[in-house]
Amino acid sequence: MTIESPLRNLNIDLPACPSTLVKLSLLMAEEDCTTEQLAEVIENDMALSSAVVRTVNSALFGLLKRVETVHEGIRYLGMAQVSGLTYEIGLRGAFPPGPLLQTIWDRAGIRGLAMSSIARQLDVDQWLAHTIGLFAESGRAVLIAYDHTRYMALDSKSTNEEQLAEAEIAAFGVSHSALGGALCQSWGLSREVADGVRCRSQGPASWANERPQVQRLLTIGAAVDGLLLDPVTAADPAAMWQKLEPLIHQIGMNFQAFQMATVRVCERLNTARQKV
Repeated sequence: MTIESPLRNLNIDLPACPSTLVKLSLLMAEEDCTTEQLAEVIENDMALSSAVVRTVNSALFGLLKRVETVHEGIRYLGMAQVSGLTYEIGLRGAFPPGPLLQTIWDRAGIRGLAMSSIARQLDVDQWLAHTIGLFAESGRAVLIAYDHTRYMALDSKSTNEEQLAEAEIAAFGVSHSALGGALCQSWGLSREVADGVRCRSQGPASWANERPQVQRLLTIGAAVDGLLLDPVTAADPAAMWQKLEPLIHQIGMNFQAFQMATVRVCERLNTARQKV
């Protein structure tokens, strides 16, 4: 995949994908990928392997038995979820640390985990769901690394995604969603993930033009954001469900099953987060 020419002309650098994640992405694209192959790729990077094992043993997953290796983590959580955790840790490491970035990564981690768990119950690709959840706000990280002070100023004045995108384009010539989509492309992620990240901030009304798989991923992400990451919507989600229900029907999914899976996963993760 190639990066759109207007983005190539901007003086904003995209961080290079760590070599372990390049190998991981190629492996996950293979239909006959095995647990042993996946574990070997991750365990060859000692720092990444240690971070994955530590994360798997956290209260978020509530495992009854502590795992000692990546291979054990895969056995308990599955290939898609451990791969997603590895990408999360690698993505964090590709950017300089900072409070605002930490907030973005915390949201990314819980969003990716929730989307993966919901996708599994709805027969949607877990790997794609986890990855799009992680990279949803990655373009913001790129802009923060490029000009932290200027981005902080415009971010604090924006009250919603559309307003933020307009402010980003005025200040930098590009929105974080477009940059996030470009980052996904440059890191070799699937077209579904790149397209989902690119159009996420446009809202449900514009998603009808996307492929059904992308629409499913975006709809899961919107529900997760509302129930897990937006305190106002979480306190009274009726309006959110009213907006999403027609889209859920449109993409051929059962609304009751979608709602039940999403609520169940989000409630469990909310409880787990309080223990962390």
